[in-house]
Amino acid sequence: MTRWAATTFKPNYFLWSVEDRVATITLNRPEKKNPLTFESYAELRDTFRRLKGTDDVSVVVITGAGGNFSSGGDVHEIIGPLVDMDMPELLRFTRMTGDLVLAMRECPQAIVAAIDGICAGAGACVAMASDLRFGTASSKVAFLFTRVGLAGCDMGACAMLPRIVGQGRASELLLTGRSMDGSEAERWGFYNRLVAPDDLLQAAHDQAARLASGPTFAHGMTKTMLNAEWNMGLREFIEAEAQAQAACMQTQDFRRAYEAFVTKEKPAFKGD
Repeated sequence: MTRWAATTFKPNYFLWSVEDRVATITLNRPEKKNPLTFESYAELRDTFRRLKGTDDVSVVVITGAGGNFSSGGDVHEIIGPLVDMDMPELLRFTRMTGDLVLAMRECPQAIVAAIDGICAGAGACVAMASDLRFGTASSKVAFLFTRVGLAGCDMGACAMLPRIVGQGRASELLLTGRSMDGSEAERWGFYNRLVAPDDLLQAAHDQAARLASGPTFAHGMTKTMLNAEWNMGLREFIEAEAQAQAACMQTQDFRRAYEAFVTKEKPAFKGD
C-alpha cells in the first residue's frame, strides 16, 4: 500500500509545512480572523484522515495566522447558505463538521493547538478536539452557538468539553456562549499552558518536537485508549489497557528504553 507523502502535500485552503516530523497547519484567512468554509472543513477532515497513512509526521501543530486562531464558520460563506438549506442538506453539513472532530480524534498523531486572539464556535471545537492546547492571556475562547440561535451540542462539544473542564463549567460555556479569557481557560483546564504571544508558536513546536522524539507508537496507543475508554466499564478498560500495554512491550522502542537505562544513556526512540 502506498503511504501518503505528507512532505509533498499541497492543500488549497490552509498553509501546511513539515519539518523534523512535525506538521504545521495554519488557518490562513487573517483578514477575517481565519473562518472556516465548506471547503476548508472538508480539506481539514481529509488531511487528518490521511495522516493515518504517513510515516513522515509524528505530531501536528495547528494554529491561525494574523494573531487569531479561528472565528468559526464564515458568516457569509456558511451561515448565510445554511439558512436556505433543507433538512437533508443541513444534516450533510453537520455530519461533515462532526467528521472533522472524529478525524482529529482518530488521527494517531498528537495534535497541539497554538491559540491566540479569537477562538470561537467551530474554531473552539477544533481546539477542543486537539490533544494539547497552548494559549495566550489575551485570547478569547467562546462556544457561541446559542448566541446565534443554535444548541451548544455542536461537533461533539457536549461530550468532549465536560471531560476537559468539568460538567458545570461546560454547561455554563455551552448555555451562555460567553467567552473565556486565557487566564480562565488555563485555570479551568482548557489550556495546558499560557504563553506570551510572541513565544506561542515556538512553545507549541517545542512541545511537538519533544513528543516527536518520543515513543510515537506508544503515544498513538495512549491517544487511542483515551478515546476508547470513554464507553468502557471498569473490567473492560483494565483489560483493554493490559492488551495495549502488552503490545507496546513488543516494540523496539521499549527495548531501546531498557537498554538505555542499563547503560545510563538517553533512549533514541524511532517509533517502531
